Amino acid sequence: MAIPLILAMTGAEISKKTVLPPFISWMACHFSPYGTGLTNLPDSIPPGSMVIVNDRTPVCGHDPELILHQLSALIEETQCSSILLDFQRPDEPQTAAITDAIVNGLPCPVGVSEPYARGHSCPVFLPPVPPHIPLAEYAAPWEGREVWLEAALDASRITVTPDGSTIVPLSGTVQSDTCHHDSELCCHYHMDVQTDRIQFHLYRTREDLKDLLAAAEKTVITKAIGLYQELK
Repeated sequence: MAIPLILAMTGAEISKKTVLPPFISWMACHFSPYGTGLTNLPDSIPPGSMVIVNDRTPVCGHDPELILHQLSALIEETQCSSILLDFQRPDEPQTAAITDAIVNGLPCPVGVSEPYARGHSCPVFLPPVPPHIPLAEYAAPWEGREVWLEAALDASRITVTPDGSTIVPLSGTVQSDTCHHDSELCCHYHMDVQTDRIQFHLYRTREDLKDLLAAAEKTVITKAIGLYQELK
């Protein structure tokens, strides 16, 4: 069964589209800066959509039960199919308490980002697969758990010197007239040979990402979520 690619869209992006993609998620609900609940909840989204809650606004005395009540009402009103807790600020006890309340209290599937997924049996939300890591190796630590994967056109640079190698992520690809394709890593790459080092630039095209998601069907990954503005 093909893994659905769910496109994360803002309210403005949704309002401008007369025909929406088949799978979308609302991006995003935040911790309210003026109260103890969530803000920017959607008024209306297509039934079956995903709703993302993030911690872009830091948690500060927010009420887990109030947030659970808000999301429960939202599920009933909009018939959204799942909730994604995209919490990226680690080691926050208040965020952990909110995660516990939502995972244990909602009737729909709840995916949780890696920093807060341990200790739960819910789906875990993983960052994009780095281009230099095989998909099976990346997913292996979560064998037995359902995984939701962030999908992105990521890139990285590997620098090899006599002293060893270093790997850094890149915000974009470095163009070259000569590039190669690696079917196992589902990426393209090219080399820059210098007197004291060799640099490998690895990046994913849209076709590479499509191949990666096709390969993910044989793993514990069941959903992919990517930015509409990048993957539309």
